[in-house]
Amino acid sequence: QVQLVESGGGLVQPGGSLRLSCAASAITLDYYAIGWFRQAPGKEREGVSCISGTDGITYYTDSVKGRFTISRDTVKNTVYLQINNVKSEDTAVYYCATDLERLCPDSERDYDYWGQGTQVTVSS
Repeated sequence: QVQLVESGGGLVQPGGSLRLSCAASAITLDYYAIGWFRQAPGKEREGVSCISGTDGITYYTDSVKGRFTISRDTVKNTVYLQINNVKSEDTAVYYCATDLERLCPDSERDYDYWGQGTQVTVSS
């Protein structure tokens, strides 16, 4: 079955950097859109970024533009989320997801498969 597994989360100081990974099984990520989401304590889950299948077109929510970078490694069948200059508001559980379609969907309701999440905590 389709399985997505996130990793790379942890404790990071404000202004620091880390890279999250989304590894897939049973599917080839190069063909499908992969989205990154996050859910902070007491807040709704929000979309952060997405990379489309094949063409690799990327999208970012306004709050992370210039700081987050999504990328794909086809050999490792993994999608990454590079997070730079982290801020306190970046503290959240980060999830990756796919809808098994090439283009990035407009709504998170269209995503059918989700990882278990990885915790990112920004603290000094």
